[in-house]
Amino acid sequence: MKRFMLPLAVAALVFLAGSAFAVTFITIGSGGVGGTYYPLGGAMAEVLNKAGIDVRATSRSTAASRENCRLLADGKIQLGMSMGSTLYQAYTGTDAFEEDGKLDLNILFNMYPAPHHLVTIEGSGIETFWDIKGKKVSLGAPGGGDQVLTRMILKAAGIDPDKDLQAAQLTQPEGAMALTDGNIDAVFWNFAAPGAAVMEVEATRKVKLIPLPEEVVQKVVEDNPFLLPFNFKPGIYKSVEKETLTIADGNYMVVRADMGEEIAYNLLKTLLENKDDFMDVTPQAANFVPELASKGIIPFHPGAVKYFKEKGIDM
Repeated sequence: MKRFMLPLAVAALVFLAGSAFAVTFITIGSGGVGGTYYPLGGAMAEVLNKAGIDVRATSRSTAASRENCRLLADGKIQLGMSMGSTLYQAYTGTDAFEEDGKLDLNILFNMYPAPHHLVTIEGSGIETFWDIKGKKVSLGAPGGGDQVLTRMILKAAGIDPDKDLQAAQLTQPEGAMALTDGNIDAVFWNFAAPGAAVMEVEATRKVKLIPLPEEVVQKVVEDNPFLLPFNFKPGIYKSVEKETLTIADGNYMVVRADMGEEIAYNLLKTLLENKDDFMDVTPQAANFVPELASKGIIPFHPGAVKYFKEKGIDM
């Protein structure tokens, strides 16, 4: 009997070892607390873990877009969320990524548009965009894509952040706290609206959402065709009583170009076909449909192309 049991035990160990090696470990680079990326990353990890596709996923809080692109390139994360402006620079090795060179990244899917916010509070002395000159203004988190877009806007407006502003680089929670406490006059943020950071400030202070000048929006969009004009609708925040002009960036789920086709296909299929599980995190998950998710600014991963073609979309 002992001679019979020993081979069975060895076979069981071999089977379990083989099963363990078949599991793919995925780390999702999300963003800071206060934006959409952070809770969405946690929800995505949970969905992937329950999907039965041999994936063990975790979500990692990061400084968002720029850091996520670099972490992907270094192989430290396998899925990363990024704004389109940052992703385009990473893929082309330009601007913020000149020293990095071109990063070999692909889009898995287009998540949703995110408008740029210029937020201040009553009493700051800021009524128009041009009033930010000389003020204490946060450009966005270091390493984050919101700062990339902020600098594009300031450049188009002829504003030098190092000379014309008392510039700071605050994360979303830091910016919300500084704005609430009156330690800063305005913040630039980029996330899907409504954003938790704005609502946090709005809970105790009277918030103002400052429109961008039409000529600045036009110049930025002309120079950067991956961006588009966007109007905040009345009621999106308590303080928004009329349409407020800004610029929207895309938000993408990004992978390394050398990710296996099968795993990329399974990840995409799982995330899009479970979009209802993300609606409690953000209403922007309504965009998780093939027709919208297949629109990009750099090449899609072959696994994504395969999935979208199955859905009748010519890539």
